[in-house]
Amino acid sequence: MENKLSEFLNSKVLLYNHPNFIADDPVCIPHKFKKQQDIEIAGFFAALLAWGNRKSIINSCNHLMNLMDNAPYDFIMNKNGKDYIPMMKFVHRTFNATDLLHLLDFLHFHYYKQSEKSLETAFSKWLQPNDDNIERGLNGFYHYVFNAEFFEDYPTRTQKHIAAPFKKSACKRLNMYLRWMVRKDNCGVDFGIWKNIQPSQLICPIDVHVSRVAKRFGLLQRTQTDWQAAIELTQCLKQLNTHDPVKYDFALFGLGVVEKYI
Repeated sequence: MENKLSEFLNSKVLLYNHPNFIADDPVCIPHKFKKQQDIEIAGFFAALLAWGNRKSIINSCNHLMNLMDNAPYDFIMNKNGKDYIPMMKFVHRTFNATDLLHLLDFLHFHYYKQSEKSLETAFSKWLQPNDDNIERGLNGFYHYVFNAEFFEDYPTRTQKHIAAPFKKSACKRLNMYLRWMVRKDNCGVDFGIWKNIQPSQLICPIDVHVSRVAKRFGLLQRTQTDWQAAIELTQCLKQLNTHDPVKYDFALFGLGVVEKYI
């Protein structure tokens, strides 16, 4: 049974882990760029805004990139208060200019003031050598973004837009972002530009669609779509592929969202 399930899911991975998948998915936003930091920043915002209608998500992301002159890293490194004025009207669902400005300040702090060359360290520096998943990195990232020592007056409303395992969130969008940055399989979708986090440490992005498909195949028993469900699903997927369990995100997402296989 496990071999048949693996064969079936692998066939769906091959179908959806393909450049044809990019155009209608938020991952198309970071694919507009070549510089690593531009990819990281564009991908970060594309993932954070990835809820709701996919066309609406992509439109909002393109608008945001335009506000950054389609050079997000240069925009952040050369921070100028006047450049932020056009952003004061930005909104995507409940994400608004207040949230955007804090995250821009955070990115400026990380890249410019901390002299970090990659956003990877904002996640990886919290990991321990024997960590088998990214949980500690996600929790550390949250506390880094909202560190009162660095950002004395950060807006508490923005905390709802950065998920963390300690809040029992499934962290779907950040796990998706990490998949984009960490996985590398030469299929043209994921970038694989981060090297200090291993694909085996990633957690499968899970939402109601993925959850339903996973339950259909006996890969998930937990009722709530939360962090424990994400862990449970990923542990089952590791039985199919120890080193790259989240490649099955393509299969589960495609089956649930595209094929309505529930």
